[in-house]
Amino acid sequence: MQASVEKTASPENGYTFLKHIGKPVPKSKLVGKRICDVVFGVIFGIISLPIIFIFAILIKLNSKGPVFFKQKRVGYMGKPITIVKLRSMRNDAEKKTGAVWAKKNDPRVTSVGRFMRKTRVDELPQFWSIIKGDMSLVGPRPERFVLTQKFYEEWPDFPRRLRIIPGLTGYAQIHGGYDLKPDEKCKLDNYYISHYSLTFDFKIAIETFKILITGNGAR
Repeated sequence: MQASVEKTASPENGYTFLKHIGKPVPKSKLVGKRICDVVFGVIFGIISLPIIFIFAILIKLNSKGPVFFKQKRVGYMGKPITIVKLRSMRNDAEKKTGAVWAKKNDPRVTSVGRFMRKTRVDELPQFWSIIKGDMSLVGPRPERFVLTQKFYEEWPDFPRRLRIIPGLTGYAQIHGGYDLKPDEKCKLDNYYISHYSLTFDFKIAIETFKILITGNGAR
C-alpha cells in the first residue's frame, strides 16, 4: 500500500512537505552536471558490472532473499524515483520496525552487507539511475517519503534539499557517518545547494574517493 501511495505522492496523500520544497536550481546551471553524470555514469557503470556479479553470488551464499533491494524514494522536486542497491540487510529487516533511520553498526545488516556498506559496493547499481537521469553523481542522498515527511514536521527546511537532483554521494556524506542526524544532514545538503558548482562537485567526488580508500564510509 505504501508503494502505491508514494507512486502518486501528493500533499493530498499526506505528504505536505511537497508544498515546501522551494524553487529548483536553474536548469542552466545543471547542464555541465548532466553531461558529467552521463559520461562518468556509463564508464563506472560498466566497470562496476563484474563487482556487482561477484557480490551478487556472495549475497546469495550469505543470506536468504533477493540480491537486489528496490525502494521508492523522493527525487528531484519531489518526484518519486526507485533506487536499486545490492541487499545489505536481512530480507525481513523492517518487518517489525517499519521505516527507520539507518544507523552505525545496524544489527539488521548481514556480514557481507557490512563490508559492502563500508566500501559502498551496495550503491553500485545506482550508476544506472544516474545514466537514466533520476540521480546524479553528486547531490543530497534521496530519502524515503515517510521519513522526509517526518523530518519536515520537525525541521521545516528539510524538503529544500530536493531542489537539486539527488546524488550517489554528497557534501553530507563526506562530513558524517551512518549516525549523522537528519537536521545535520539537512544543513549540509542545503549548504551544498546554496554553493553549488561543478568545481564543488569535483571536490566532493575526490573526498568521496579518499573515504572509499580508507574504508571510512558514510551514508
